[in-house]
Amino acid sequence: MSQLFRRKIYSESDTSTNLLRVLGVWDIVFFGIAAIIGAGSFSSLGEAVFRGGPGVILLYLICGFACGFTALCYAEFASRIPTAGSAYTYAYASFGELIAWIIGWALIMEYSFGNIYVAFSWSDYFTSFLERLGMHIPDYLTCSYTEASKAFKNGSENKELLNAWNTAPLLGSLKFIVDVPALVINGLITWLCYVGVKESKNFNNSLVILKLAVIVLVILVGFSYINTENWTPISPTTGTPSFMPNGFVGVMSAVSGVFFAYIGFDALSVLSEETKDPQKTLPKGMIISLVLCTVIYIALTLVLTGMVDYKKFDGVGDPLSFIFEKGNANVAWMELTVSFIAIVAITTVLLVFQMGQPRIWYAMSRDGLMPQKFQDVHPKYKTPAFATIVTGIVVGIPILFTDKTFILDFTSIGTIFAFVLVCAGVLMLPAKEKIKGRFHLPYVNGKIIFPVIFIGGLIAFYYWQPEFFQNLMDWKDPKEGEFRASIFFFILVNLILCVWTFVKNLSLIPLIGLSSCLYLLTGMSHENWFWFGLWFAIGLVIYFCYGYKNSKLGKS
Repeated sequence: MSQLFRRKIYSESDTSTNLLRVLGVWDIVFFGIAAIIGAGSFSSLGEAVFRGGPGVILLYLICGFACGFTALCYAEFASRIPTAGSAYTYAYASFGELIAWIIGWALIMEYSFGNIYVAFSWSDYFTSFLERLGMHIPDYLTCSYTEASKAFKNGSENKELLNAWNTAPLLGSLKFIVDVPALVINGLITWLCYVGVKESKNFNNSLVILKLAVIVLVILVGFSYINTENWTPISPTTGTPSFMPNGFVGVMSAVSGVFFAYIGFDALSVLSEETKDPQKTLPKGMIISLVLCTVIYIALTLVLTGMVDYKKFDGVGDPLSFIFEKGNANVAWMELTVSFIAIVAITTVLLVFQMGQPRIWYAMSRDGLMPQKFQDVHPKYKTPAFATIVTGIVVGIPILFTDKTFILDFTSIGTIFAFVLVCAGVLMLPAKEKIKGRFHLPYVNGKIIFPVIFIGGLIAFYYWQPEFFQNLMDWKDPKEGEFRASIFFFILVNLILCVWTFVKNLSLIPLIGLSSCLYLLTGMSHENWFWFGLWFAIGLVIYFCYGYKNSKLGKS
């Protein structure tokens, strides 16, 4: 059993690599903005607003809070272990091989499957933009077979999906429905990642500047159209004005869409071996990008919920252009501008995620947990060439048969789980000597502070929502039952953490990151957990059939 949890020792001075070190602090910041400000703001934000109303701002604050403390934990690992691999590498150092494999498997879910959703979103905006220019692509070439089939069988009112199903040509008895734009952009981004990180860096930086300029324009123009009454709409359950018209349960039901906006920041730690002086550069870049993006998301949410009634965002996949349509603000030039920039924004997300996944496989292969072929570095471009091609294939094939909703939930739960293990991993690290110029996570003894914060917060929430606690054990309620069960286990785990902290004098910052990420998991449904468990069962089979036998650490 001890062999499953063997730990790998990394040297802080070991910065040797076959990859090309070209990234500075602001390159990291720009890659962070590229990953975080993208599909989350230009696509999934609409569904989140519909579910949570104006109160979804609270969820962005909660997610930003959780990701902020998690980023500090990532930064601590990055300052100690300047090698590629992100949370996988960090877990190998703190928890051991089996947990490292589980995290690596979760990161495949995050980057590869996340990019499937992003590719779908890119396709939606691209075809929408062409429509506004008077160019039409047949509907059966702009959506997936699964989406069209579900729309037809469930009696959906989505005209594009129904038309795709009804007009698609037949190949034998099978309807030919393929999202061609999604496949094409996946191929182009894979090629760009293949030819080099320097080229990707320059391309990314130029697009990020353009994207930020337009987002600032959206916020400035949008604020002049705000109707403050939209921030307190009439609740359908109470009939009174409310910042959270669907209640706090409604806000938490939007967690997948909101958290998806933040998952990109951890991709930055994957770039350790292509970063100049990673012990200094990565922590600064991660934290700066996260703070900037959180402020931007809050401002965007205020604009959207202030300009348009939250109920109108049902099924809206392009919320930032939607608010300027004829039925809303009616600003045609802004509608067209935002549609174009959305294509730019989502392209940068594709780029960062597509760069991240090959470097996870590169690190796992170097440890013997994946086939050696994934270590291949292109002699000219100095990129993990084979892993990059495989990533393009892994993203491309599911585009043919899956749909956005499933991928969104599937990706978010895996990423939050990875964040939980990173925060917990920092608690396992030994103290280190402080070196001037490097990032050091401040140690604040949580012995008393954490139990006081958690138990005090629990008491305050009880007085704020006493009826919720009175029904906490009623798990059969069709609307709130799952959430109540999740909250019960969240409270139980945190009470255990309080006792453990009091006994072991654990550090406060990673504790808060761990607790807040655990809270985000309470918004996941039983279906999310089922697919999550199935994915990890498959991963464990692969590990015991290949990784355990071929592990270089095991052989040594």
